[in-house]
Amino acid sequence: METPAPRTDSTSHVPVEAELSSLLGPLRRAVLRRTRAAEGLPDLPEAQIELLRLLVARGGLPPSRAAAELNVAQSTISNLLRAMTAEKLVDRLPTPGDGRGAMLVASARARVLLDRYDRASAAMLREALAGLPPTDRRAVEYAVPALRRLLAALSG
Repeated sequence: METPAPRTDSTSHVPVEAELSSLLGPLRRAVLRRTRAAEGLPDLPEAQIELLRLLVARGGLPPSRAAAELNVAQSTISNLLRAMTAEKLVDRLPTPGDGRGAMLVASARARVLLDRYDRASAAMLREALAGLPPTDRRAVEYAVPALRRLLAALSG
């Protein structure tokens, strides 16, 4: 059986997967840069933001579990934690019932920063989307569920 040719969008001859791949990083960085500027947020690296989001979502994790869930080396987590602890973004608590291990939790300061980031990025995206033609706004809206499923497929 022959493999079908990659799909392309209607405006170029570049495969959709190549277009999507080339847009993801710049789109993420543009949202982050504009949000930081609008809210006067600290220049947190994306890796720190990702770790904070994980800690908030899970209510805390041991460092080894955080490394596994983010698919990074334990040394990467150690380096992130060193910087984030100094910035008072992460608290290390004794592991419940054991006391020998550490449980990482996002600090109150980190939760406030994430909330500010989320509100500012939503407002900025709402404004940017409002400036698009209605057909583009609808296309982005319709793409969100498919992008969510794509993320799940890539994460699984």
